[in-house]
Amino acid sequence: MSAQAPAQPNRKPDLGDAVEGVYQGDVISDARGSSQSDVTITVKRVGKNLVEVSSDYPRIPTVTIPLSQAMSSIVAARGNAVFLIDRAKDSKRLDLTIDDASLVVRRP
Repeated sequence: MSAQAPAQPNRKPDLGDAVEGVYQGDVISDARGSSQSDVTITVKRVGKNLVEVSSDYPRIPTVTIPLSQAMSSIVAARGNAVFLIDRAKDSKRLDLTIDDASLVVRRP
């Protein structure tokens, strides 16, 4: 007899899976600093409809954002951050505002 662990049930992909990835773009406005080009944003799924957003630009803090769907868009469900992907217009573009810094970034 072989002892095998029971198979884990496959989970249904959620909004975090849909947006997870690396995005490149620019800080287009910043209430606490100047604009910045060539910023990398990493979006990582950390739970059901929950992502962690981090950046290679030190001015942008790492935040955890709960996600919701509104029509064809994926948006922040609550909190101070703005997170918007309009899948009907451009599913590779992410509009993001964190700590008074607004970014427009894209997935390759």
